Amino acid sequence: MSDTGGTPLDTIGALAVAEHQVTSSLRHIEVYTMSGLLSALWRGPFDAEGVVLMGGGAMGGLLGPAEALYPRLADELAGIGIGSLRVGYRAPGDLESCVHDMAAAAEMATLSGARAIGVMGHSFGGAVAVRAGLAFGEHCPGVVTLATQALGCEEADGLSPTPLLLIHGDADEILPHMASQMVQMIAGGELRIIPGAGHMFNGHGDDLTAGLRDWWSERFAEHRSGST
Repeated sequence: MSDTGGTPLDTIGALAVAEHQVTSSLRHIEVYTMSGLLSALWRGPFDAEGVVLMGGGAMGGLLGPAEALYPRLADELAGIGIGSLRVGYRAPGDLESCVHDMAAAAEMATLSGARAIGVMGHSFGGAVAVRAGLAFGEHCPGVVTLATQALGCEEADGLSPTPLLLIHGDADEILPHMASQMVQMIAGGELRIIPGAGHMFNGHGDDLTAGLRDWWSERFAEHRSGST
């Protein structure tokens, strides 16, 4: 995060913002800055009180693992009244910058009426999600990591009492599932090991989509009840 003052959107130094209404429930947003292009695809109700931010790995991207999990999950969440922003980082692989991008996306959501911001990320993006969840505090109903790295999650114990779900394949060829086990040792939370799944979770998209739809639905319901 920047320490220069102002909101996350202020401090990334936006030169211009472009938006395109793709459909009645899909908006494409681009924020041009001297440090790169921040892009976001907003799916679902634009005035949703609950929104999930989705981040890619160290190479960026908007589709996520499991053969485009993110747009499929975004469609499912939209069907139950939960919005989502798939975030394209300005500088993929730069942890501090990517966390800042998540904060800027959260600000976009809150300006439209969101009161609860969940966050999830794949691989390197797992560390981004953990850091963002720490920053969002009581406004965060949950954090999900998919095949996360452990680096960058050293302070994950500070997430409590925010629910944490870690998902990892036991056949991950890039980051062994012990990385998620290490984060769980630090932070607690729920760890789901998927037998036979590799780093990209290919072949497991349907199960992940259904499971995460239900998990997020429960987390937002709990957050609403705890806020009343």
